[in-house]
Amino acid sequence: MYMQWINRIRQVKILLVVAAVVLSVASLVVSHFLVRDLKTEEHHKMEIWAEAMRSLNNADGNTDLTLVWTVLNGNNTIPVVVTDSEGVVQDYRNIVVGERDGRIPDEAISAKAQAMRRAGHSIRIYLSKTDYMEICYDDSLMLRRLAWWPYIQLGIVLIFVVVAIFALLSSKKAEQNKVWVGLSKETAHQLGTPISSLMAWQEVLLEMYPDDELLPEMGKDIQRLQRIAERFSKIGSQPEPKPENLVDVLEQVVSYISRRASNHVCVSLDVPGQALIAPLSAPLFEWVIENLCKNAIDAMDGSGSITITAREETGCISVEVSDTGKGIPKNRFSTVFTPGYTTKKRGWGLGLSLAKRIVESYHNGRIFVKNSELGKGTTFRVELKKR
Repeated sequence: MYMQWINRIRQVKILLVVAAVVLSVASLVVSHFLVRDLKTEEHHKMEIWAEAMRSLNNADGNTDLTLVWTVLNGNNTIPVVVTDSEGVVQDYRNIVVGERDGRIPDEAISAKAQAMRRAGHSIRIYLSKTDYMEICYDDSLMLRRLAWWPYIQLGIVLIFVVVAIFALLSSKKAEQNKVWVGLSKETAHQLGTPISSLMAWQEVLLEMYPDDELLPEMGKDIQRLQRIAERFSKIGSQPEPKPENLVDVLEQVVSYISRRASNHVCVSLDVPGQALIAPLSAPLFEWVIENLCKNAIDAMDGSGSITITAREETGCISVEVSDTGKGIPKNRFSTVFTPGYTTKKRGWGLGLSLAKRIVESYHNGRIFVKNSELGKGTTFRVELKKR
């Protein structure tokens, strides 16, 4: 069920990205054709404007210039610079550059005309065989804005997709939290009744058979169940880490794993002679190391060695769990912590995910695959902040 939820989220994200790409491409294509058509129209307008300038220069006293002036004065959007054959500015319209003393400097207008000419936006009007005027023009402000619009739209679409994906991820994380908390609380609740019953039966048996050697072992298993129930009850609440000797915690884990592992599995502990004090929730951190050890035993098929190493380093205290198992491919180093990921035929694939949650959410630490080699083994590393 959980993996179906993950796949559904992945499909929704893919659909959002595809929809954004399609919308953006369609917008760019439509805008491209629209800009091209407007450029062609503005070019035709400038040809008419150039003809009006020709008519104005060739006019005599009997020429009716009403239509000519209407055409010339009708251009209120397209920037235009009129130069003579030597490049001297004769007139300009709709030019926006820095002003000096209330007027635009001539050198600025000349530079603008040269830029228009280099862009191929110029029309020559021959007044005679050697004399001519050159009409230099540029895209209108509306056309420039329209050319930029699809990129602005693309940015808006990308922001929408990012926000939508973030919302989906937040929703998925909230759903994960509800599943974790609900499952953990229910498990702790369900364990409470049989544990209480077992404790009562143990007391009865101790009174009946006070010298029985198996009853103390039964008591240890009951204490173990109580510890497991305590761990589950802490999931969902924020446990308060307190200074603990990490060496003592690891020794308890090694003792527990060694008694329940096969005789073909050797579990060793490599720690310094002095105490390693770190802020811990001991029951939860034991659970992390136990999960790593159990995964190592499964990876070794019940035969091999596990080495737990703890060291005080600059800025942190590290714990490394190394095994001689089958190893993990490099492309799976981060995937192994994903809920539901497992290589076993049986299992929920929650052990490493739970370990990551305990280390990062409850201890502000890090857990990752330090190194792994197929057929030789794997080393998981946990880093904890110092007290």
